[in-house]
Amino acid sequence: MIDPLAGYLIRPDPLDKRLTERVTGIDHTGARIETAVTVERALTIFLNGQEIVTAMTIGDYPEYLALGYLLNQHMLLPDDAVTGIDYDEELAVVVVRTKRKTNYEKKLKKKVQTSGCAQGTVFGDLMEALEGVALPNTQLRTSWLYALTHKINTTPSLYLEAGAIHGCVLAHEDQPLVYMEDVGRHNAVDKIAGWMFENNVPAGDKIFYTTGRLTSEMVIKTVRMGIPILISRSGFTAWGVDLARKANLTLIGRARGKRFVALAGEDRIVFDQDLASVEDESGKHRRKAAMHDD
Repeated sequence: MIDPLAGYLIRPDPLDKRLTERVTGIDHTGARIETAVTVERALTIFLNGQEIVTAMTIGDYPEYLALGYLLNQHMLLPDDAVTGIDYDEELAVVVVRTKRKTNYEKKLKKKVQTSGCAQGTVFGDLMEALEGVALPNTQLRTSWLYALTHKINTTPSLYLEAGAIHGCVLAHEDQPLVYMEDVGRHNAVDKIAGWMFENNVPAGDKIFYTTGRLTSEMVIKTVRMGIPILISRSGFTAWGVDLARKANLTLIGRARGKRFVALAGEDRIVFDQDLASVEDESGKHRRKAAMHDD
């Protein structure tokens, strides 16, 4: 049997006591119960001397979250020299320092509230992220897709421990590499973006997986990261599909068990998997999804 945990560089630790709390209550029968709930805490991100945003997060990998947030908001540029990242756990503050001087007062006044949960925002002109984009024509074999989703679904996670959380995974072919979770899917994306920046990881041969909806925000962030393939077990928004088609991003949703739907970038997909050998998704590992998935 293949170990689903083999090959991960970072993966969830559902036993990390900082990330969940035990609380008591009653169930539908009136019986007393104790259950795990996901922790949510504030984290304020500074860029040099300027306060940028306060995000609600589970609190792991704050430095990656700060880096990725600033990258995906186009406040930190891919060629910027980061001279320091200071995290104060007691104050719940991360300060990212760059060699280049920055001033985002005007940009901070122009916010677009997105559909992402936990206060997701995109600053400035959303469409500028897609200008001049040329994503590589990276192949996606369906055998990789099915193996990848099975490994992700069977990986121990905070979702399986406590719920109320989203997950995102960076993968290469059929191997998940970095699996991040957070109360907002955009936070999980940003943590992966920050990890890629910090470790100088190439994006053109990677696959991005999310448990959340395929919204405009998810498409823009994936394109901005330079990743050509985005997969979700959830559904689409019309704007997300439109932007993916403009950027030539392969967009696959409702990926559960044997099923998936591709609405953009279909030319990258190679159908090499015999569906008769693909297992249906176990009920133990099912997550919430659109009714159209069933």
